[in-house]
Amino acid sequence: MLAKPDAPTEVIPAVADPPPPRRRVGKWLAAGLVLVAVSAGATVLATRHRAGAEPPPPATVPVATAQLERRDLSTVRTLTGTIGFGAARPLEGHRAATVTWLPQPGATIKRGKQIYRANDQPVPLFYGSMPLYRTISAPGTAGRDVRIVADNLRALGYRVGPRPSGVKAGESVLTPDLIKALKRWQHDLGLPENGAVAVGDVEVLTGAVRVDSVAVQPGARADGPLMSVTSTRKVITVAAELADGGSVERGQKVTVTLPDQRVVPSRVTSVGRTLTAADNGPASGPPTLTVTIVADKPELIAGLDSADVSVQFAGRVRKNVLAAPVEALVALSEGGYAVQTATGLVAVKTGMFARGWVEITGAGLTEGVEVVMPS
Repeated sequence: MLAKPDAPTEVIPAVADPPPPRRRVGKWLAAGLVLVAVSAGATVLATRHRAGAEPPPPATVPVATAQLERRDLSTVRTLTGTIGFGAARPLEGHRAATVTWLPQPGATIKRGKQIYRANDQPVPLFYGSMPLYRTISAPGTAGRDVRIVADNLRALGYRVGPRPSGVKAGESVLTPDLIKALKRWQHDLGLPENGAVAVGDVEVLTGAVRVDSVAVQPGARADGPLMSVTSTRKVITVAAELADGGSVERGQKVTVTLPDQRVVPSRVTSVGRTLTAADNGPASGPPTLTVTIVADKPELIAGLDSADVSVQFAGRVRKNVLAAPVEALVALSEGGYAVQTATGLVAVKTGMFARGWVEITGAGLTEGVEVVMPS
């Protein structure tokens, strides 16, 4: 009996492992490159360090300097002033009569022009340093008041004749020629031609005036306060505290800076000697002195009716001294000051400080030497 052949064996092919994903291979490759780069960088740094290489020097910054100068130094006080016509002062009449006309505020009254009318007759303005205090009528009357009458009539164009010899300085005499001049003047004004001047027939002031305000109306008595007047020229008025105004003197040169920054050379014409309380009471500030200033060139302020300005008053003056900007001073730990020059620190002795400059002296320091300034 023949045996049956074995049944054929089923061959199952082997299944290979799937290849790793490409993404994972990329990540590991990138990580490896990073490690290599870091390692290489570290190696380079280590090599440089071992070779003793130095880092590059920092960029240099230019040093600011200034030159020492020979110049005039002065201490300056700056106060606030106001452009206007100055402080108003009262004007009183001296005639027993009734006021029949008064000028308008803002009017300018000059020599010989009527300043008001009393009993419908003009009361003219004369220039002088004192008021008339008596009737001038008797021939031969002498005095300073007679001189005022003679000087004003002469200035108005009337012939008053020569002054008699032997008359005291500053005085004059009522001569026949002066009496004739008085009568001609009275005729021209429509006044009684009596050749005499009584108290109140004229008002005597130091010069032309501008009417600031009127105090009465026509119909009031003429022998009391009538109006307030000011100077006719523009002035700068400064209300100075005693500490500032006490050292200011008449004729002193000052500098006025206008709102548009123009600089106007000026001078002091008067300094009040009476302390004036502030308008709003003690709480508004200490009392002040009134300082009046005029411009050397009045046309520079003619167009300003009112404005606040800065007024610089010079104090102590040092001429032609060696000076450095204050910022150039270096405080020394042991005391005193120095300046930094191209050769090093130089100790200095300081003098006057003024407007950002300081007077200095020191070994080897001359005009033109450069000193270091703070940056």
